[in-house]
Amino acid sequence: MPGKREAAQRTGDFHEIYAEFIAAKAAEQASRCSQCGVPYCQVHCPLQNNIPDWLKLTSEGRLQEAHELSQATNNFPEICGRICPQDRLCEGNCVIEQSGHGTVTIGAVEKYINDTAWEKGWVKPLAPKRERAHSIGIIGAGPSGLACAEQLRVKGYQVTVYDRHDRAGGLLTYGIPGFKLEKDVVMRRVKRLEDGGIVFKLNFEIGRDASLADIRIQHDAVFIATGVYKAREIEAPGVGRGAIVPALEFLIASNRKGFGDAVPDFDSGKLNADGKDVAVIGGGDTAMDCVRTALRQGAKSVTCLYRRDRDNMPGSLREVTNAEEEGVDFQWLTLPKGFLGNNDVAGVRISKMRLGLPDASGRKAPEEIKGADFTLKADLVIKALGFDPEPLPVSFAEPDLSVSKWGTIRIKPSTMTTNLDGVFAGGDIVRGASLVVWAVRDGRDAAAAIHTYLEEKLTLAAE
Repeated sequence: MPGKREAAQRTGDFHEIYAEFIAAKAAEQASRCSQCGVPYCQVHCPLQNNIPDWLKLTSEGRLQEAHELSQATNNFPEICGRICPQDRLCEGNCVIEQSGHGTVTIGAVEKYINDTAWEKGWVKPLAPKRERAHSIGIIGAGPSGLACAEQLRVKGYQVTVYDRHDRAGGLLTYGIPGFKLEKDVVMRRVKRLEDGGIVFKLNFEIGRDASLADIRIQHDAVFIATGVYKAREIEAPGVGRGAIVPALEFLIASNRKGFGDAVPDFDSGKLNADGKDVAVIGGGDTAMDCVRTALRQGAKSVTCLYRRDRDNMPGSLREVTNAEEEGVDFQWLTLPKGFLGNNDVAGVRISKMRLGLPDASGRKAPEEIKGADFTLKADLVIKALGFDPEPLPVSFAEPDLSVSKWGTIRIKPSTMTTNLDGVFAGGDIVRGASLVVWAVRDGRDAAAAIHTYLEEKLTLAAE
């Protein structure tokens, strides 16, 4: 792996923690690829990136060709190189890793190739070969919506992207902290899309500024890529006390401060960990983002509470290691039973757990150990238990939109179509909370499906 800044140094700012590969090191790592007959790295990449091919080009010093190959299957390669959980995807399935010799550092090489491409001017503006009259509306400016927008604009379609926030990027902009993804990396991608003719309507909320029916009237096809933002709640006495906050509110406030925005709830201390004993509940990547953000804000202590053990947590183990190095205290096999305090929280009552028989997911189910409760001091508690969909049929004023029992949009997987004519959906609003790389995959697939749909309409109209 590229070198990391020392923990004591990196917790003092929100800059990325990994150093950039130099050319010789990138070539050295790329040359370690064994060019397997069956490339398991590619098989386990949701985008089916041509990893062995661009590794070979990098090892030969042919970086521009490597970039072009990388860009061909991924709209945001330098972003995925930073934030994908490679240890669970490509790198975790590398044959060299499986044989005990340490994986090829695929993510770091991907980041190096494409950062170099930006520096050298190899990333070209969008240039449709011809303009098409059809208009597409995309609801959501996150990775799925942006990937879909780019693919359609390249084909010459007129694309408008709607988003409730004042900046495009979705969770890339406001959910992921700068120490994993510095925001200028996202903003330059957004600017490229704007310069290529994609129209962004920001601070625009479907249901408030227009209904889904209004958007459908304006466009020939619509792609819904809103993601999932509704925080899951924990049921425990005292959960309504002050200073118990959802993870996304905490992360958005921190990222907005990084942009220089006015954030009253941060300045008041409500969403600021400075000088506080912080407890984060959850074991996914969002929880890791929260604990590491709290440290950088100057928290007195940061504790992560997770009901299973380290081996069974859903988040990236690489991120857990980074958090441990930075001083986060992980309390494995713990479950909050209640929250103490008067108006604001002062502590968390915690039950110790043990792992029993596997549940429906195949993981061992946590069971409470009677009589092993203890109290953890905390004056800020962050809930990072995952996200659920918002009730889109209600908020979009479209009761006919079909959703599953979980609230995700139902689609026909082969065409990504909803039950409404000309309306497509993808990303987390279909899958549930998932990875950025899967959102990009869905955006690309939806663009192809929309293109087919509009071409078929043209054919029928001509007959």
